[in-house]
Amino acid sequence: MIWSFIQKEIEKNNTVALITVVERNGSSPGIVGFKMAVSESGAMAGSIGGGVMEYNMVELAKKEAKKGTQASFIKRQIHNPDAGADKSGLICSGEQTHAFTFINASHQNIINEIVEHLEKGENGLLQLSNKGIYFNTKEKSSSQIQYAYIDDTNWEYKEQIGLKDIVYIFGAGHVSVPLSQVCRMLDFKVVILDDRKDLSTFENNQFAHQKKIIDFKKIDGIVPEGNNSYAVIMTVGHKSDATVLKQLVGKNLKYLGMIGSKNKVKNIYDSLIAEGIAMCELEKVDSPIGLSIQSKTIAEIAVSIAAKIVQVRNS
Repeated sequence: MIWSFIQKEIEKNNTVALITVVERNGSSPGIVGFKMAVSESGAMAGSIGGGVMEYNMVELAKKEAKKGTQASFIKRQIHNPDAGADKSGLICSGEQTHAFTFINASHQNIINEIVEHLEKGENGLLQLSNKGIYFNTKEKSSSQIQYAYIDDTNWEYKEQIGLKDIVYIFGAGHVSVPLSQVCRMLDFKVVILDDRKDLSTFENNQFAHQKKIIDFKKIDGIVPEGNNSYAVIMTVGHKSDATVLKQLVGKNLKYLGMIGSKNKVKNIYDSLIAEGIAMCELEKVDSPIGLSIQSKTIAEIAVSIAAKIVQVRNS
């Protein structure tokens, strides 16, 4: 975790430059929210997109950190060889803007609080501006990221940190294990849910953050609505799949997918429509699940599902 890295570096009395992508236009390798920490010691963590642009920003960060720079500043990088002082060295025609925030031992309490909250899974509002860095555990933002720019001496970036994307996997069978592994690698929190006890793939799944035995007929409250909730239905049979889908289909989730052949999906949809579920709700479900990559093995099926989830997350 980048914040743990910063914590350790400032404990050694090193100044750390935190580089944050605060704005992105057109084609550019970094995404808003990407962060990189560069210590005056030369150690670093994170990424703002890689390539020659990242190298140049790292060199600038090292130079300013060693100088003991205190004031935060904005640095725009334009991917055009004719951009003058702001040219990035890339030629992909877009641009991205970085906020440079300098953190030292005087910020120890702020960084400790950020690390503590993230380790507990608690949320907080990170605020970066021309005035420095702040962390607020009480204020909430209407969106995960906000950036306001007036000029180089008056700007502010706000980000809700600690908000974890969660994949709820209904069914702890063979596909759930590699799917848990891939989703965990992709920085999702993974929750496995099944109604069967003494299931080896449930017990042996070392990749899930949480595993619960539940009643599939009573899942109200398990999956909260919101843009951080992703649900995958792959229970032991079509009846339990339909039971879970009926309870989730009306929820406002970032992603809802169900495994199965086209024929199985049609049969489940027909039965739910007969029970009063609207077809427009069912059309939101990703089923048959995943991206079409001609999957044949269990691992390939897991990759196709994870790829679709990432596609939805990044859309």
